Amino acid sequence: MSRNIVIIGSGFAGMMAALGASRLRHEKGVSPDELAITVVSPAPEMVIRPRLYERNPEQMVAPLAELFAATDIDHRQGSVETIDSAASTITVVGADGASATLPYDRLVLAAGSDGFAPPIPGLAEFGFAATQLDEAVALDRHLHALAEKPASAARNTVVVGGAGFTGLEFATEMPGRLSEILGENADIRVIIVDRSEHVAPAMGAEPRPFIEERLRALGVETRLNVGIAALDEGGVTLGDGERIETSTVIWSGGMRASPLTAQLPAERDNLGRIVVEPDLHVPEAPHIFATGDTARARTDAAGNYAAMSCQHARRLGAFAGHNAAADLLGEPTLPYDQPVYVTCLDLGPDAAIFTRGWDSQVQITGAQAKAVKKEINEIWIYPPAAERTAAYENVLAARTIDF
Repeated sequence: MSRNIVIIGSGFAGMMAALGASRLRHEKGVSPDELAITVVSPAPEMVIRPRLYERNPEQMVAPLAELFAATDIDHRQGSVETIDSAASTITVVGADGASATLPYDRLVLAAGSDGFAPPIPGLAEFGFAATQLDEAVALDRHLHALAEKPASAARNTVVVGGAGFTGLEFATEMPGRLSEILGENADIRVIIVDRSEHVAPAMGAEPRPFIEERLRALGVETRLNVGIAALDEGGVTLGDGERIETSTVIWSGGMRASPLTAQLPAERDNLGRIVVEPDLHVPEAPHIFATGDTARARTDAAGNYAAMSCQHARRLGAFAGHNAAADLLGEPTLPYDQPVYVTCLDLGPDAAIFTRGWDSQVQITGAQAKAVKKEINEIWIYPPAAERTAAYENVLAARTIDF
């Protein structure tokens, strides 16, 4: 009897889950007819989301069709609307609006996350986000359209809501992007607003002096211990009453797991992630594995949990796919772990900072760290070659090798 694994999502976790399941199937000599692997997503491609703060975001897409073909992975085009864990089915809505039911023997939820937008007056109407490809493209078009407007304080000012990782990368990229669009003589202002006492609050104290120095060098201003109270067509008002005239507000105030997690009978954390077992299966739905940004998964014996990052998503996906196939094939599942945690924060055209550990011990800064960031962004996080051996080596490395 043919059995099937269905994977929702073709991002970092979804792609690696599909390859992980395919690798074990191949290793055990099981044919694709006996065990089908199907990825469901709007297109057979992966958005390189960590690069959406860069120029030309429409180019930040990697095709997956040839990779899937080389590893006998099917792709079903569409978006998942419902998950029925009791019936072991999902409902898929195609581009034409037609819906169909797809059964599964094992399901891997790798649907990712969306940006969190709080109910700030005017944010939905006048703010920009860039956590999804279409949002980043819309922001890029808006920035280029500014050149058609007369010079003004509002035109030349960008306000970034959020001083975390994403906000800092957008803020430090903006002076260069705006200078290219508006001209070298434009009086450009970039201002970060955050309720925290410091920039990059999650990274702790050690990286802070270098990050703050880079912001000063780029002329990026900060407004800390205060939030954005409201937006309108001409600017923002902060919680302390300060008014900033701006045509561009970029919101980067956090992420939430895909709303599909709410359809499962499972415990979720405050980010909407499903609390999973060590092998990433959902305790209340044992035929379902959650991975990537949809999973609250412990990374080590010290009690740390995976962050919403491609670094964790790749490894989580490799484990989830392997374990979904192992569970069907009667093989032991493997407990996920990821004891090494690194970050590489981009800080403008010629600098970055590379840290190691959950306490963010600084390893490299400046141009050397920028070279590492460039290699991560342009090589490491891209899909492997569309060749079976290379693909399986890549997924094994993701599961076994730490940075």
